[in-house]
Amino acid sequence: MPKRSECPISNVLDHVGDKWSLLIIRDLVFFNKHAYSDLQSSDERMATNILSSRLEKLESDGLISKQVDPKDKRKKVYTLTPAGIDMLPILIEMIIWSSKHSPELNIPEELVARAISDRAGLIQDLTANLAS
Repeated sequence: MPKRSECPISNVLDHVGDKWSLLIIRDLVFFNKHAYSDLQSSDERMATNILSSRLEKLESDGLISKQVDPKDKRKKVYTLTPAGIDMLPILIEMIIWSSKHSPELNIPEELVARAISDRAGLIQDLTANLAS
């Protein structure tokens, strides 16, 4: 697919420029949701057709991968690829921004404090959790 522009921000938006894609990545990182049914049960109530299309796009863009669930061969599980894991700093900055500009939201204070004081350590721990 040809790029709309050579702008790096536009490039990221081509991959995750809709809220649903970022929420899928959020659920994989912070809520340990990996099955389609788990992702569908998020608070935002994503429609099944949107969830399916975003999962396909994230997979074709190389941000997630799909495997057969080892516990139930009928199910698929989704995990972040290294490129998807590299989205962590963006998500963390979004959380920090929201804590500053919308403090009434349900944002874990300890997560924000760690993101501000030990961003690299937080990313390292989250990455390790994703690998296990």
